Amino acid sequence: MFDFLEGYDLLGAFWVTVRLTLYSGVGSLVWGTVLAAMRVSPVPLMRGFGTAYVNVVRNIPLTVIIIFTSLGLFQTLGVSLGADDFTAINFRLAVLGLTAYTSAFVCEALRSGINTVPVGQIEASRAIGLSFAQTLRLVVLPQAFRSVVGPLANVLIALTKNTTVSAAIGVAEAAALMREMIENEAQLILISAVFAAGFVCLTLPTGLFLGWVSKKVSVRR
Repeated sequence: MFDFLEGYDLLGAFWVTVRLTLYSGVGSLVWGTVLAAMRVSPVPLMRGFGTAYVNVVRNIPLTVIIIFTSLGLFQTLGVSLGADDFTAINFRLAVLGLTAYTSAFVCEALRSGINTVPVGQIEASRAIGLSFAQTLRLVVLPQAFRSVVGPLANVLIALTKNTTVSAAIGVAEAAALMREMIENEAQLILISAVFAAGFVCLTLPTGLFLGWVSKKVSVRR
């Protein structure tokens, strides 16, 4: 029944998907946190940059961003991110594009968590002499992260599915292999079912685990 899978590196393709998700997820968390700090910053220039970035990037289709990283950054400007071969360059460009796009949603999730921190705690921290950066690092962000584990889990699940767009620039992840198999094999329904099940196996445990974590670390007020 599943003889059509022979000769194809199914696990390898999904491993590329997992790597894309992990690298982009870490990058998005870091850059999204910086953007969230900018959006609540008392400095108008930083606040304006954070707001403009989020409003612009999250309204651009991910496909456009991914293709721009290849055609714009690599082929036009020669940006290769330190890689030598074409496969590595495309992979790193895909991570860059996914990070740039997903960080806008991470930022908004974190900003919603920041807004749940009582104003009294922030005023108290400033009253004892803490700077804005110290208040953010020691008081605000720890509570904000605990309150948005659930929303961040949704962003991570969406990121896992969004990695399929990387196939547009030749990254050999699951969607690229699925397209190749559909072109070569006369098993459209079974191929689709196999890849759908693969993504469910990636995203469902992630959602369940992070949902459990969210309940354990949620802030009681």
